Amino acid sequence: MADVKLKDIVKVYGRHIGVRGIDLEIADREFVVFVGPSGCGKSTTLRMIAGLETISHGELTIGGRVVNDVPSRQRGVAMVFQTYALYPHMSVRQNMSFGLRLAGLPKDEIARRVGKAVDVLELGPYLDRRPSQLSGGQRQRVAMGRAIVREPEVFLFDEPLSNLDAKLRNQMRVEIKRLQKALNVTTIYVTHDQVEAMTLADRIVVMKDGAIAQTGTPSEIFDNPADQFVASFIGAPAINFFSGTLLPADGGLVFSCDGFSLPVTMSRFSGLQAGQKVVGGLRPEDIVPVGHGMPPQNAIAQEGEIVLAEMLGNETQLLVRIGASEATIRMQQPRPVIAGERLPLAINIDRFHLFDPASGKSLRAR
Repeated sequence: MADVKLKDIVKVYGRHIGVRGIDLEIADREFVVFVGPSGCGKSTTLRMIAGLETISHGELTIGGRVVNDVPSRQRGVAMVFQTYALYPHMSVRQNMSFGLRLAGLPKDEIARRVGKAVDVLELGPYLDRRPSQLSGGQRQRVAMGRAIVREPEVFLFDEPLSNLDAKLRNQMRVEIKRLQKALNVTTIYVTHDQVEAMTLADRIVVMKDGAIAQTGTPSEIFDNPADQFVASFIGAPAINFFSGTLLPADGGLVFSCDGFSLPVTMSRFSGLQAGQKVVGGLRPEDIVPVGHGMPPQNAIAQEGEIVLAEMLGNETQLLVRIGASEATIRMQQPRPVIAGERLPLAINIDRFHLFDPASGKSLRAR
């Protein structure tokens, strides 16, 4: 097993900087997910760890060994690609054993490793089939099996579920998490899907413009986003933002925004002053229609007018107008609603966020 350390890792393509000074330590057996929008540098970072991209600057160590100039096959890593990368003319058994045969391993060792992977991934019934005879989920399991047989120190996944439909993605998320727990191997996973990041990761690395925006556990990233970008990228439906001003009231401050106001819990923030322009943030689950969800312990009453409603089975997502602003909220235990209906709301001020409008940085006390 191995830890992975990136020290000031940079990737330059001509005049374009793809990755900007990444510093990160990944513990032995940790499951870390890189998440961010397309072009943020997450796949490039993964490919540098794999040895598929050269490192322009910085130092990469795996298991305490500097591997900047070590060939990919000698790094002790195995990668699962988005496109499966299976040989179409080979059977499942042949696909999984091909790399081992090239490496010259004895037949009994190859059989042992393939058998272990087959048992873990439940691929026994498919060993003699070719990829064209498999479903997308089965192909992805074969691709994972081909990585498992190498018995790597580090597993690398590059958006492995993006080609699957929603149902299969849910199933394969469970498979991947179960696999990582069973094998207990350091795992680095890249995705643009924040749901995958939140459900799979021990720790999330949120990337933007080639740099790390924030690192933390899923709950840390969700509850205490470092800036507006992280707050908006993590969470579905996305967080609601409101531009407003801090005004003095009863020895403290209130957030005032287009026809509604909220008291500010001063102990939760730092550097606040009256007259300051700020951006407020409330997640949909923190604006609760009265009688339709768990009421917050520390709630402020407001009223909202329904603009749009989307019925999703066990909940309804509503676009409501609060004052002159609009917000997305969730209605648990849904009932029929119509545009123009007015709803009493309970706003959880214990989970109210404030951001600096110029830098986007959170004003939360650290």
